[in-house]
Amino acid sequence: MAANDLTPDDLLEQGMTRLRELLGPTWEISRRSGITDPHEGADAIVQLQAEGDGTFGQLLVDVKSVGVTPRMVQETLLPKLSLLRQLRDQTTLLVLAPWLSRQTQKILRSHDISYLDLTGNVSLRVRRPAVVIYTEGAARAPQSLAKEQSKTTLAGPKAGRLVRLLTDVRPPYRANELAQASGLSIGYVSKLLETLEDQLLIRRDGRIISFVDWPDLLRARATRESLLRKGSFAGLLAPNGIPAVLRNIRRLPSSGLAHIAVTGTHAAHAVAPLAAGGQLMLYVDPLLDADDLGEELGLLPVGENADVLFLQARDRSVFERSQNVEGIPHVALSQIALDCLAGPGRMPAEGEAVIEYMKDHQSSWQIPSIHDLRMNLHA
Repeated sequence: MAANDLTPDDLLEQGMTRLRELLGPTWEISRRSGITDPHEGADAIVQLQAEGDGTFGQLLVDVKSVGVTPRMVQETLLPKLSLLRQLRDQTTLLVLAPWLSRQTQKILRSHDISYLDLTGNVSLRVRRPAVVIYTEGAARAPQSLAKEQSKTTLAGPKAGRLVRLLTDVRPPYRANELAQASGLSIGYVSKLLETLEDQLLIRRDGRIISFVDWPDLLRARATRESLLRKGSFAGLLAPNGIPAVLRNIRRLPSSGLAHIAVTGTHAAHAVAPLAAGGQLMLYVDPLLDADDLGEELGLLPVGENADVLFLQARDRSVFERSQNVEGIPHVALSQIALDCLAGPGRMPAEGEAVIEYMKDHQSSWQIPSIHDLRMNLHA
């Protein structure tokens, strides 16, 4: 049965089944036949009891068969759950849904509210008997739910362009200013801003965006992307080593340097070194002949075991606000963080390290205002 076809009772039964799988056969999990006070607003009470233990715990379950956004949690669920907590202060509150986003999970945990979704995202804390469970499931909504929500999402090159702008430029600003600065339609920008507001990734005062949670915005965008998508890169071998390639990049004419930029591990190491090594990743503008560039840099095309990757830039915005680091173009910090978070292996940890650096040095990389951005563009 598709996630969007589940009734609340179906969802509750599947949730209880997941709990039984997590706790094992020595636990008894049962649904109480009724709730003592119908005005409490919970959908069910589930009782947990370990074999041979006279004590038992109770879960006050709020079942949500539709998408639960962070904004819904903040504006609707938290007041309701606060009341439930006052009425039953020893009972664990549990939100049960087909899928919960990382941002929604974060908000629930910050308010000590347990949750379970059918993709494996679980955070459960029961005092007596002592139960602590934390597992991570799907970072993206199941396809059936994504189709059902049909909202403008953080996927695709246009979303990436707006995310970069929201991160790189300090608010306040309006939707029409963002549209003008990004070259995107006002309709698209307005729809994506609505989605971001639902996710509590931006805050508006009237029509003015007054706050951007750029670290979580970068993380949310990265869950919708894969840096090394099939067919999105070409692998090459550096027979003389990466240092020789970097020297050759410095020797390129300025016309060539304008169409390439280092990203990924090597770019991250410039501000947040975690470990040595890793592939050298270069965005290459489609206007540049990649074969000629490879020859100039002393590289050989290979099918596997590449130590240099030429990445296809899906959107020109990946080059925007690039910086020169020791004679070599590097993409902006926000793009480095995005690419690392969406990369394989240890790259997500490197992305988190870049975000920490960005937090500590925000005044050095973030453009103070949308007006300053326009001034820079016309300088």
